Amino acid sequence: MTAAPRPPLPPFTRETAIEKVRLAEDGWNSRDPEKVALAYTVDSRWRNRAEFLTGRDAIVAFLTRKWARELDYRLIKELWAFDGNRIAVRFAYECHDDSGNWFRSYGNENWEFDDDGLMRRRHASINDLPITESERKYHWPLGRRPDDHPGLSDLGL
Repeated sequence: MTAAPRPPLPPFTRETAIEKVRLAEDGWNSRDPEKVALAYTVDSRWRNRAEFLTGRDAIVAFLTRKWARELDYRLIKELWAFDGNRIAVRFAYECHDDSGNWFRSYGNENWEFDDDGLMRRRHASINDLPITESERKYHWPLGRRPDDHPGLSDLGL
């Protein structure tokens, strides 16, 4: 059984790569591990920091752990480069731990998609910066970033 295609499909144009990045951002801002995992192939391979994952079940488990400790998570992704079936993005997210300590995490991801638009490889490098609550830049209600909210470049990130 094959998964339904997830447009936009490769090969990407600048416009479709930007659309794919925003769809990924929207999915992650839902903080719904089951929903997010559907954007990846059944055997998707990830490197996230120093953790290596294979498959949707591992992705669901990872994201469930992630969002249990990264509270009030808000993410912005921005296209960096694209070619054929690959997209590179940079991102930053803000969250706090259960003690109220805020962080902004910066990173880069390299993505590779199959012909149906499912991500089969994701390589993420991420650095965390402790911030004060007053240094936060993401203040929209939890969920999808509003269309009129500034992106990374607009925020000077």
